[in-house]
Amino acid sequence: MGIEFLLTSIVVILLPGTGVLYTLAVGLGQGMRASIVAAFGCTLGIVPHVLASIVGLAAVLHTSAVAFQVVKYLGVAYLFYMAWSILREGGALEVSAERTETAARRIVLSGIFLNVLNPKLSLFFLAFLPQFVPAGMQNPTPMLLGLALTFMLLTFIVFVGYGACASLARDYVISRPTVLLWLRRSFAGTFGLLGIRLALSER
Repeated sequence: MGIEFLLTSIVVILLPGTGVLYTLAVGLGQGMRASIVAAFGCTLGIVPHVLASIVGLAAVLHTSAVAFQVVKYLGVAYLFYMAWSILREGGALEVSAERTETAARRIVLSGIFLNVLNPKLSLFFLAFLPQFVPAGMQNPTPMLLGLALTFMLLTFIVFVGYGACASLARDYVISRPTVLLWLRRSFAGTFGLLGIRLALSER
């Protein structure tokens, strides 16, 4: 496993996406412990896509328009749901001095669903992982699994870092209601835009 894979993976993971936004929102709303749970859920959501890419199921999504559209619109619906849950009072981005904690199971499931319902993740791994497997390798599956597990570990570490930064900003946000209002609108708007972008995408 080369340094090129590690550096490329870190760059990809650092790019803001639905998992990053969700972890940041949970970190702001409920603190460090909850953000770690969110990061864990988002990381678990990668597992089906990794398995799909390794066994070739991602190719089905790529060739079957119906399968891709079904998964895509489920993802769109969930992104819009996340936008609504953040925007509403008492929702996912409710930040107050008296924090009301969401059950860990619910946080994990939301993180899993966000990544599972993203059909492009399977295609990403199908294109990404094989680049780092030596040509002509007789049985690439063990190496692919090792690369995937490394990517997931890096994802968890980076997301925990994002969550830690968000949880450290809690006191600042609590003391400035206007900041919280704009943060809520920004997070909700971003999830909504991601949903629209996914809905309009072809592949």
